[in-house]
Amino acid sequence: MNEEKKALLAEHARQIRIGAIKAIHAAKAGHPGGALSIAEILSYLYFEEMKVDPKNPKDPDRDRFVLSKGHASAGLYAALAEKGFFDKELLLTFRKNGSILQGHPDMKHIPGVDMSTGSLGQGISAACGMALAGKVDKKDYRVYAILGDGEIEEGQVWEAAMFARHYKLDNLCAFVDFNGLQIDGKITDVIDPTPIDEKFAAFGWNVVVIDGNDLDQIEKAVECAKATKGKPTAVIAKTVKGLGVSYMENQVGWHGKAPNDEEYAIAMRELGETL
Repeated sequence: MNEEKKALLAEHARQIRIGAIKAIHAAKAGHPGGALSIAEILSYLYFEEMKVDPKNPKDPDRDRFVLSKGHASAGLYAALAEKGFFDKELLLTFRKNGSILQGHPDMKHIPGVDMSTGSLGQGISAACGMALAGKVDKKDYRVYAILGDGEIEEGQVWEAAMFARHYKLDNLCAFVDFNGLQIDGKITDVIDPTPIDEKFAAFGWNVVVIDGNDLDQIEKAVECAKATKGKPTAVIAKTVKGLGVSYMENQVGWHGKAPNDEEYAIAMRELGETL
């Protein structure tokens, strides 16, 4: 990836982080840690890879995206706003009564959201259905999904994994946000899902392990997924939970908590945003 493109994508990732924190602070609720950890993945998918058009969000030929870890919705909303699906000012209505931007993604009301998610494990199943529909309809769109590493403790994820391999869904690429933390602590202390790469490989997937906050590695993983035929791809993306805000980084307490005014000011300063 050339430096100009990398700098542009890094700026989009920064804006996604800023938007997510603004939304969560305004709502006084949300999940900042897992929203910040996936900013580079969202930036690459929405601003480099996926064929999506904010002016035509229901284009039947568009690429699809499913945030299977739907509680990280503030990150997705920030990416959609950055892309132009709706005005950034709408982020400040996050989780408020009457707002379209509720705590979990809603495909019926939010432009650019392809699947309503929140119940962990269900999003990846929906992504499999979208990918199979693309095969049946002989469409060339691709389907991308992001799962949480804690989410893959759900049995439904592995049913979906079997389904995707059985139907040879090579138009499906699933990122696992492997930041090592979930609401109750370290994933290895709750129900240890490791080795994640070997599990997906055993289910017949093409597997790529990357630093999920490195844009070059994300690009290579996506290119590998597109070049792989006959099987889906799982990208095991090792990330830092809360990346970009020092006091949130690798801190399980910031899985689902909003910053107060003082913490918000620190976050904005560290992200390079002027209040």
